[in-house]
Amino acid sequence: MDHPLRPSAAPFEGATAADRQSRIRGVRLAPLGWLALQAAALWPHGRWMWQRATDGSDDPLGLAALAVLALLAVRVAPRLRVLPRLPWLGASALFTLAATAALWGAPPLLGALLAALALAAALAAWLPDDVAWLPPAGLLLLTLPLISSLQFYAGYPLRALTAEASAWLLNLVDIAAERSGASMLVRGHLVIVDAPCSGVQLAWMAYFAACATAALSGLANGTFLRRLPWAGPLALLGNIVRNTTLVGLESRAQGLSPLAHEAIGLLALATVCVLVIALMRGGRHAAR
Repeated sequence: MDHPLRPSAAPFEGATAADRQSRIRGVRLAPLGWLALQAAALWPHGRWMWQRATDGSDDPLGLAALAVLALLAVRVAPRLRVLPRLPWLGASALFTLAATAALWGAPPLLGALLAALALAAALAAWLPDDVAWLPPAGLLLLTLPLISSLQFYAGYPLRALTAEASAWLLNLVDIAAERSGASMLVRGHLVIVDAPCSGVQLAWMAYFAACATAALSGLANGTFLRRLPWAGPLALLGNIVRNTTLVGLESRAQGLSPLAHEAIGLLALATVCVLVIALMRGGRHAAR
């Protein structure tokens, strides 16, 4: 007797090859339909996130994470499970209810976070066994409009830390520098370590590079989880080196051209991302 939760072979008996392929495609559409309904149920949070990304309230970096998620969805769609993992599906339902309840009075960012967790749990329910769920879950969290909030809460401590480390490095090469709050006194000139120099955007890009590389290269959950924490220190170190270089060059009598300033910033960003990608690509065939 057929198990009630297992697909029966009976519907395919007597069917032509074309009919079988058509019915299989119909079965495969069920996970996509479920995920589409899940996204539709969470659309109020998606609309808020889109507004934040397009009206100047926050950097639109989350759109890059969304694009990688779309690419990953196209790649794995033909291999989604026919039967979901029920614990993850239950977790998705709970997060969806919590995200819906958050529409009444909770901070919008909290509601969007619950919505992202709901979609992450839904993906974990339908992804095939050989596809890790943690990297796409990380990408879903990176779609949130986080930059302005991170600048507000973590920007000043990061700027002060960067200024202190830069002052120490500059003194090593005989450039008199001293930190004062989130500013520096370099060769008698006051240099302000402003918000773009906090490294928040650089840290976002490092974690994005980590999650995107892991998701697209098939990195195992365990390996990804062990290597992900290194993205933060690499971003912090890259930001300190960038700030130290810029301050040292700009404190000269001839200063530094805006073009050179931008080039050094882009070089630091590219270096950090390349290091994170190299970190994530190593051991990508590890067992799950």
